[in-house]
Amino acid sequence: MTRTIAKQSLTETAETVLTRRYYLKDGQGNVLENWESLCRRVADAVAAPDRGLEDYEALREQFFRMIYHLDFLPNSPCLMNAGTDLGQLSACFVLPVDDSMDGIFTSIRNGALVHKTGGGTGYSFSRLRPKNSAVRSTQGVASGPLSFAAVFDAATETIKQGGKRRGANMGILRVDHPDIMDFINAKQDQSKFTNFNFSVAITDKFMEAAKNNQEYDLIDPSNRKAVCRMNAAKVFDKIVELAWHNGEPGVLFIDAANRANATPQLGEFEATNPCGEQWLLPYESCNLGSINLGQYVKDGAVDYPRLAQTVRTAVRFLDNVIDCNRFPIPEIAEMTKKTRKIGLGIMGLHDMLIQLKLSYGDEAGRTESAKVMRFIRDEAEVTSIALARLKGPFPAWNPQHNHYPARRNAALTSIQPTGTVSMIADCSSGCEPYFSVVTEKNVMDGDRFLMVNKHFEAAAKREGFFSEELMRKVAKSGTVLGHAEIPEQWQRIFQAAQDIAPEDHIRMQGALQASGVDASISKTINLPSTASKEDVRFSYLLGFELGCKGLTVYRDGSREGQVLSTAASASKQQTAIVSTQGELQKKELPDVLDAKRYRLKDADGNAVYIIVCFDEAESPMEVFAKFPFDNRLDLKDKSTMWTTTCRLVSLALRYQIPMEEIIRQLDRSSGHMFDLPAQLGRLLKSFMAGTQKGFSSACPECCGTLVFAEGCEVCRDCGYSRCS
Repeated sequence: MTRTIAKQSLTETAETVLTRRYYLKDGQGNVLENWESLCRRVADAVAAPDRGLEDYEALREQFFRMIYHLDFLPNSPCLMNAGTDLGQLSACFVLPVDDSMDGIFTSIRNGALVHKTGGGTGYSFSRLRPKNSAVRSTQGVASGPLSFAAVFDAATETIKQGGKRRGANMGILRVDHPDIMDFINAKQDQSKFTNFNFSVAITDKFMEAAKNNQEYDLIDPSNRKAVCRMNAAKVFDKIVELAWHNGEPGVLFIDAANRANATPQLGEFEATNPCGEQWLLPYESCNLGSINLGQYVKDGAVDYPRLAQTVRTAVRFLDNVIDCNRFPIPEIAEMTKKTRKIGLGIMGLHDMLIQLKLSYGDEAGRTESAKVMRFIRDEAEVTSIALARLKGPFPAWNPQHNHYPARRNAALTSIQPTGTVSMIADCSSGCEPYFSVVTEKNVMDGDRFLMVNKHFEAAAKREGFFSEELMRKVAKSGTVLGHAEIPEQWQRIFQAAQDIAPEDHIRMQGALQASGVDASISKTINLPSTASKEDVRFSYLLGFELGCKGLTVYRDGSREGQVLSTAASASKQQTAIVSTQGELQKKELPDVLDAKRYRLKDADGNAVYIIVCFDEAESPMEVFAKFPFDNRLDLKDKSTMWTTTCRLVSLALRYQIPMEEIIRQLDRSSGHMFDLPAQLGRLLKSFMAGTQKGFSSACPECCGTLVFAEGCEVCRDCGYSRCS
C-alpha cells in the first residue's frame, strides 16, 4: 500500500544536527538516511512488539506521522539506535554503589556498558563509608566517596558513547553524610570531575534545621550511627556559596521525591539521571519523549482534542520502547520491566505561550502551562490504565502498596532537557524560555547575518514594527525590552530567559511540578552576573517551599571555563599598536600564561587539540595545535599546515591586529566548515560572542557559543551538550 504524507520541511540547523548525530552512515561516513527514512526506521522498530495485534498497522503509521511531523520526538538514543544492531533506546539510568570494592567496581563496569550504548548514569555515593573510617577486611581505613567518584570520572573519560554521545554522570551525596563538606567543595575547581554533575540530596529535616540555625546529625552509612553534629545553616551557606561561585553543587530534595515514589515497596530513591529530572530506583532506566506544544495552538487556543490524541499515541510508543529495548545489563532489564516507567515530557512550551499571547514570566502564563501539563498527565494515566487492561499492569503493581488504579506504567511524566531534539523540531527546549529572540551569527566570508525567532519575526511583520535596523538593535542589546519601536505588549510576550526574574523561573517550575509531573523537572534558574549569594539562597528556599524536587541555579558568567566579553570590552576591540617610528609593536608576554584546550575535528574526522593562551585581560595571545596523528605519514602535510596557520595567527595576535580582521581572513581562506581556518575563526569569534549576555564559552565541537540551560551547558549551533 502506498502511503502519502505531506512533506515536512526542516530548518538548515535541524538538517545539520541530524546529519552530524542521527542519520545512519556507512563505513566511509556517507549518509544513508533522510528525515523520512529515519522516522520510518524508528516507527517500525517501536511498533514491532504489537505485531499481530489488530491495530498494528494503524499504530505503526501513527508513530511515524507523530515523529515525522514533529508533534512528538523520542529521546536521542531512540532516534539514533531504534532498528539498529545496538538497539539501546533509553536515556536515563541509575546504578547502585554498594560499600564494598566488589560493589564499587561492578558499578563502574556497569556504568561503562551504559555509556557505551548512549545512556547517562546517576550514582549516589551515600552508601560509602566516610574517609578514615575503619575497614575490617584490610585493617586499613576507607578513602571515602570522593576518591571513588574520581575513579568513576576517569572511567567515563575513556569511553566515547557510541561515537555520538559523550559519557555523563550525576554524582549525589546525602547532606547527612560525614564527608558532605568535601563533596560540596569538590567542584570549586572546575577542572575536576568534568564528567559529573554534582548535587546534594537535601532532606526536609536538614532544611528545617538550616532555617532555624540548628545543628543536625551526620550519619555513618555503614552502621547508621551519628558520628558528629554540624550547624545546618553553615552547611547551607556553603552550598549557596559554591552554587553562586559556579552553579555546583545543585540541590535535590530527596524527601519530596520519595513522597511521590510510586513503588515504595521496592525501595527508596537515592539518585537521579545526569540532568536531575528522573528519580529512579537502583538499576531502573527510563526512556523519554517530548510533545512539541508549539504544534497545538489553533485559533489562539490550545487544541486539546488533538493534544489528547498525541498523548495517547506517545504513551503507547514509550511503553513499547521498553519491550523492544536492548538493555546494557540483565539487572537493568529486570528492574525496568518490573516498573515500566516512562518519561513523557514537553518542549515548545514558550512557543505555545507566545502564540497564546501570554508571557512566560507572568502568573497567567504559569496557570496556562500548569493546565496543559495537568491535561497531559491525566490523559497519560487514562491511556496507561487502558494499556493495563490490554497488556497487563506493570509487574510490581500491588494494590496493598500502590493505592491507585492498575496501570501499565509506574511513572508517566517528567520534563527533561530536549537540547538537540528541540533543535530538530525548531522550538524552545523543554520548559525553558528562549535564550534570545534575535542573535547575530558570523559566516564563512566574514559577513554576519541575523537569526530571528520565527514567532518574533512574524509578529513584528504582522504588527508593522519589523526592520533590519531594529533586529540588529535587539541582537546587540540581547533583549526586546527597552526598545521604543516594540509595543509594550510584545516586549512582555517576547521576554527571553535573561529578562525573566529568577523568582518567576522558579514559580514556573513549581507550577509545572504541582500540576502532575511524576518524576522531576530539568530547568535552569538563570541569575544575572550581579546576583548575590542571598539571591541564590532565596531561590533554593522558594523552590523547596513550592515542592520542587530539585533545583539548578546558574549565575551568568560564573563558570571558570568562560571568557569575559562585555559589551564595553567588545567596543574596545584590539587595535594594532604602532611605535613613533611607525613600526608595529609586538606585545611582550610573561613566562606563564593561562590557557584553555579545545578538542576539534578536521573535515575527515581526525581529532585535533587547539590550545589558546590568554593574557591578564583574558584576550587570546597565542594559539597552538597538538595532533594525535603526528606520526602518521599520510597526515604529515596536514599537520604542517595546521602548525603553520596557528603560528601565523599567534603572530597576528601578538602584534594586536584587530580580532575582526584576523577572523575575516581566516573565513576567506576556508573552503569547508571543518577546515582549520574556519574552526580557528569560530573559536576566536566565541571569545567575542555573547556580548549582550556578558559571558560566553566555546563549544568544543563547533566553536559556537555555549549557553547554560536545563541544568547543562549546550550549544544552539550544533546540538552539543556537556551532559549527553
